[in-house]
Order: sequence, then structure tokens, then C-alpha cells
Amino acid sequence: MLDRYLIILPKLRGSQEEELEQCLRQLQGERIEGHHLVKINIFFDSPDYNSSEELRHRLESIITGFFGNHCPAFNITAHPPQAPCKLSLEAGFVREGVFDFKSKSFDLHHYVTATCGPLKVLWASGFGNGLFPDDPDSAAEAAFDQMRRLLETEEMSFNNIVRQWNFIGEITQITENGENYHIFNKVRSRQYGKYRTVPGFPAATGIGMKFGGISLDCIAVITGDDHKVIPVNNPDQVKPYEYGRVVLKGVQVPQFERAVLFSGDKDSTLFISGTASILGQDTIGADDIEKQTIITIENIMKLVEASHHHNIVGSPLCDLSNLILLRVYVKRQSDFEKVKKICNSYFIGAPAVYIEADVCRENLLVEIEAEFSKQF
Repeated sequence: MLDRYLIILPKLRGSQEEELEQCLRQLQGERIEGHHLVKINIFFDSPDYNSSEELRHRLESIITGFFGNHCPAFNITAHPPQAPCKLSLEAGFVREGVFDFKSKSFDLHHYVTATCGPLKVLWASGFGNGLFPDDPDSAAEAAFDQMRRLLETEEMSFNNIVRQWNFIGEITQITENGENYHIFNKVRSRQYGKYRTVPGFPAATGIGMKFGGISLDCIAVITGDDHKVIPVNNPDQVKPYEYGRVVLKGVQVPQFERAVLFSGDKDSTLFISGTASILGQDTIGADDIEKQTIITIENIMKLVEASHHHNIVGSPLCDLSNLILLRVYVKRQSDFEKVKKICNSYFIGAPAVYIEADVCRENLLVEIEAEFSKQF
């Protein structure tokens, strides 16, 4: 699994294309020796949907031209970074010397596989980009269909997904068909009902995207005998797929685990899903960004603590020294500095990317996901 991340911001202000080229040059200069680049996320600002799509295609051309035949999986989403930057880059790496890496493409999607004996890991991104921006049901169906067909080319299925990202355009917007997030959850339930036959669900993030449409990323694995995929729960939170109807007003529950532990004889990765200021199933600290950030971090640490009890190697999975990534979604630009200050006080020196995004409830102001990795 991934064991290092770099977060890169442009040093000089410019257009999004110019800032991306700066970030790619920095990435080239800061490449981690002995590691293979497998995944990139680009977060950018744009004034409207049409401009966003035109810009996304230009940025895609820059990335594919830069990497050529060794292109990592990548996604480019309308999530503004903290102003005045127009763009930020998150890059994930895997240690070389163990895996056989292959960069591939399918139906315009670039993805990467890594194999070691029976173990196979796949990183893929951007499913659904540009499709049905005004119809969240069709957009979600198309995105899941693209993801399923790519997985099938690698003799995988939804059963193999351990981590999924769901970027949902205008996530809390309500139309005659319901709220966009609830529409997405219905489609996810239909797709998992058809094509996922194993118990439990992936770790996942469901977060807003600035404009319409759906975009999905995933990590999928075929495990060998020495790896296990284990759901991890926070005792202070209700499992999302067990939410009561009072919270969700009769709509489809979200299907994801609070965290998933991918644990083996020589390594472990803890994927912590998008986490917010929720205790039980209720929002805590409405309209209080500092309180919400602290409760969110405490929920993350509860999951880290819970993961120790599941670790099959009998050694503590991780402490804060094993934190390799924080991705922090902040609803309002005006709250960025407050959130960063609190995160920096808990997670000193950890790679962290901060982007603007609506959260799945109107009264939630921040959501944080995390990834921990340990080699034994």
C-alpha cells in the first residue's frame, strides 16, 4: 500500500495551468528515492461548470504529457485550495523493490497495478468525470459502471475495493428527486447490491464537489494468505449503514465503514474514512468550527485506538509517527486558518492537504480523512 505522500503547492501565483506545471516540476525535484509514484490528486478552483470541464481537460493533457507511458492514476476535481492558490497537488508513493508496477489505461482512465505474488493492488481514479452534471442518478450509475468495467479487466470486482472516494457535485442540493447525497446513496446501494457479495463495505469519503456530477476514486486489492481486510468501528459513533431513520428521514443509509485495516505479516495500512463531528449519529458543535474540528480529530484517534485490537500481527499498528496523510475538507475559506491551527497542534509535521468542500450535512463545517501506514 501507499507509504509516503507529498503535498505540493505552487510557489508563484499564475493560471491553473501554470500552477500545475510548477507543482509537477516540484514533484519531479522532490521525488522520493526508492518509491514509485502511483496516484495524484489535483484540486483546483474554477468559476463555473463549463469552465471547470474545459480546464480539467487542459490539465489532463499537461499530466499525460508530463508522465508519458509512466502515468500514475490521477483525478482532477473542483475543490478550491486555500486562497490565493488556484491549485494544489497530492502525490502518493509505494516503496519499490517488492512490487511489480504497471501503468495502464482503460476507457481514458489511467491506473496503476502493483503485484507481489498473489497480492495485487490497483489504484484508479476519475470515474464519471464530465457525465450527466444535471442528473445525479445517471451520473452515479455511469461512474459505478465505469469503475466496475475497469475492475473486471483486472479480474477484480466491487468485492475487492478497500477504499473509495465519492465526490458528489452540489452534495446538499435538493431537487424534486431529493438531496443529491441521498440520490447517490441509493445508487451506491443498488450497485453494491448487484455486484458486491462480501460482508461489510469499503472505507469511504462522501464529500461535496463544487459543480454537478459524480467522480469516484478507488483502491482495490486481491489479498494473499498473509493479508486481511478488517472493518474498524468507533465505539462513540453509530455505523453509517445502521443510521436511524430520524437522521436520514427515510432515505437510503450510506454504505461504508468508519475505517478499514489492511493488515499483513510485514505491513499494515489503516484507511480512515471521511470523519466529521458526529457522536452517536448526531452532529456536535453546529456552527462552531473549532469544536467540530476537535471532535472530528478525537473520532479519528478513537479509530486508531480501535485498530490496535484488530491488528493480526500482535504489534500496535500505528501512532502519530505512522500518519502519512491528512486530507481536510473545509466548508468555508474563512475557516481554513482555524482548522489548520488545530490540526497542526495534534498532527505535527504530518503531510496535509486542505481544500474547500461542502460536507454531507448542512450543519457540518469540516471533514477529515486520514491514512496510517506501518512496516514491520
